[in-house]
Amino acid sequence: MTPDEEIEFKRRRKGRNLALAAVLVFFVLLFYAITFVKLG
Repeated sequence: MTPDEEIEFKRRRKGRNLALAAVLVFFVLLFYAITFVKLG
């Protein structure tokens, strides 16, 4: 693997991790909102 490929690989992995984190936060907020509406 050349240094350029390694940089590209790390950049893609970071982007995928950020996307997964965003989805996880979205589901937590969705769950919180549903619970809040049911209780309220």
